[in-house]
Amino acid sequence: MKFKADRATLMKSLAHVQNVVEKRNTIPILANVLLQVKDGRLSIAATDLEISLVEEVVAETLRDGAITVPAATLYEIVRRQPENALIELDHPGGDSQLALRAGRYATSLVALSVEEFPKLDAGKLSHSFALSAQELRGLIDRTRFAISTEETRYYLNGIYLHAAEGFDGPVLRAVATDGHRLARVEEPLPEGAAGMPGIIVPRKTVTELRKLLDEVTGEVEVALSETRIQFTIGTMKLTSKLIDGTFPDYDRVIPRGTDKILRVEKKDFNDAVGRVSAISAEKHRPVKLSLAKELLVISAASAEQGSASEELGGDLVDYQAGPLEIGFQARYLSDVTDQIKGKVEFAFADGAAPTLVRDQDDNSAVYVLMPMRV
Repeated sequence: MKFKADRATLMKSLAHVQNVVEKRNTIPILANVLLQVKDGRLSIAATDLEISLVEEVVAETLRDGAITVPAATLYEIVRRQPENALIELDHPGGDSQLALRAGRYATSLVALSVEEFPKLDAGKLSHSFALSAQELRGLIDRTRFAISTEETRYYLNGIYLHAAEGFDGPVLRAVATDGHRLARVEEPLPEGAAGMPGIIVPRKTVTELRKLLDEVTGEVEVALSETRIQFTIGTMKLTSKLIDGTFPDYDRVIPRGTDKILRVEKKDFNDAVGRVSAISAEKHRPVKLSLAKELLVISAASAEQGSASEELGGDLVDYQAGPLEIGFQARYLSDVTDQIKGKVEFAFADGAAPTLVRDQDDNSAVYVLMPMRV
């Protein structure tokens, strides 16, 4: 195998694939990237056995072949080359090392056989559809903050993606929850997604996918089965196993009969929560919302630091129901309101019941927050 590629192109691709490599793996081959030249094309691939990423790279291909080398080492060597460097990689075959040259620089890397590298076959994928990168970013950004990190409830360690019936017809719905908050976001159902199985996309896959989406503006091809999902993003293919578990019936968590409605300007609310919660250094510091007609008082107290409060009223607050006091963890409250672009709408039943949070002008997302005692 032999090819030449410019530093910027090679570094960008290596940065993508090395993110997939599991840093603490005990299987040496999984620390490597697969470099393959075939039919005049160069592809670079990595896997941790749960996720794989393959990217086609623009290069001058000189000899077909394939080899694997340590991902982190190769990336560091390429990164440290001059900006306009042309990098040549040459592996003559067999047990030889991979030779790398860039200008007056030369090195060689210990290579492992391609035979040891896991096969990256995604298998038969029963459903496929296309989503714009913007739509996919929206589904991820507005739900991933609620993904659970508690490994014992592994079925909550991802985003639940499924076809559902929305207010205006069929939708593709993304849901995440950690038991303290829930996010449910939807987009119109793409052609080809009808009848798809409900799937749970793992947290690491969501993280890597979101990084890749920052670099594209067009459509993303999505193909899936009950066990795997594949995203085709330009010249990249990200394939992942799915979480083998049953996502809970989230609809039962969404409260009904929430007749006490608070509407408040998002920025003013978020800023006030931030200022008030700064009184406490506790990780799970609570804030209290005290409501009266057209008045909201946000307060927090700390045994070590004292107390703080801030009033919002006038044009910033619309609340016409009776007095109400309710507490939330400050970070969870901000995580939810950060997703809202317009005016925040809270719907309460009482001070102990789950609270519904929405964007007043956007029906595509619904959030649920569990209150805490303050």
